Amino acid sequence: MAPNMNVQLVQKEQIEFLKFPKKDVLENKKDQIDRFLKLQRALSLGNLEHQKVRIVFVDDNGFKKVETTIWGITDKEVILKRSMIIPLKRIISIS
Repeated sequence: MAPNMNVQLVQKEQIEFLKFPKKDVLENKKDQIDRFLKLQRALSLGNLEHQKVRIVFVDDNGFKKVETTIWGITDKEVILKRSMIIPLKRIISIS
């Protein structure tokens, strides 16, 4: 992701109103595996230390970011507080 890319900050409560295309934003298999490993680490941080992470993702209107705690991960979705869901394939980075 380019540093000058315009990324909109959203609240986790807004995520349910966003529309997500089906295509994975990461084409490289290694990047996809790295994304999943980072999500697993973020899940542990959230559960053990109640630490928030920044997730950058893409909906049908462009780049978004949210700062939140990850409550769960499935093979297709990331579950946030209040059962907000981001499709795994739409996540670009976790920090």
